[in-house]
Amino acid sequence: MYRGLTVIAIVPVFNEPGKIGEVVARMPREIVDEVLVVDDGSTDDSAAVARSSGAQVISMGATLGVGAALRTGYEYAVQRGYDVTVTVAGNNKDSPEEVPFLLDPIAEDLADFVQGSRFLKRDATFGPMPVYRQIATRVHPLIFSLVARRWVTESTNGFRAVRTRVLADPRLDLSQTWLRQYELEPYLYLRSIQLGYRTVEVPVTKIYPPRHLGQTKMKPIIGWWSATAPVGFPEVIDVVTLRGADFRVRAIIHVTPKSR
Repeated sequence: MYRGLTVIAIVPVFNEPGKIGEVVARMPREIVDEVLVVDDGSTDDSAAVARSSGAQVISMGATLGVGAALRTGYEYAVQRGYDVTVTVAGNNKDSPEEVPFLLDPIAEDLADFVQGSRFLKRDATFGPMPVYRQIATRVHPLIFSLVARRWVTESTNGFRAVRTRVLADPRLDLSQTWLRQYELEPYLYLRSIQLGYRTVEVPVTKIYPPRHLGQTKMKPIIGWWSATAPVGFPEVIDVVTLRGADFRVRAIIHVTPKSR
């Protein structure tokens, strides 16, 4: 518990056996009541490492996407009545020691949603951050700010704290099928602003490891399309998703009679 708030840390992970244990170990357990690792279909022992490090683990059973993993974590937090969720990257790029920075504005009743921003931290170094990520993480906030009609410096960083009452708002509707990949994080931020929730940014650390250790699971083009969808063209993504689902349903209906 932190300043009267019950806190759950949600950590989505996919194939990070060498990093997830350290992420869990670095979590300030004196203020974080539970560490929940959501394993997005890892094909290695990431889930086992997280569990042995002291985390509660939910295994998705298949790779559905980071958005789907986060949604599962949020549902868990709401169902169990936590006051605040903090999301932390499973690849050890965030600094769990900075969780109090995210929680303070909520504890002081100044915010419902606290976004961590690497760009507000003075003299910040990001490590060997890929060039396309350097560009994307600067351009995305510009587009986001225009759509949200509020200036933000960071819109894709998943290191953030959110009151569970925001997540439980039915107007948010995180169950939409097109929010399974990188769409969910900017969508949640944008809709929270649009719905009138109080949002603030705080400076945080984000350091990329050397390339040979694995820097990001995001693909340059597909990942950018996914993260930009909530602020640009979600209807297109939704139509494609629905068409894909419709195709699968028709295929199953067609194939099943033949298999009998």
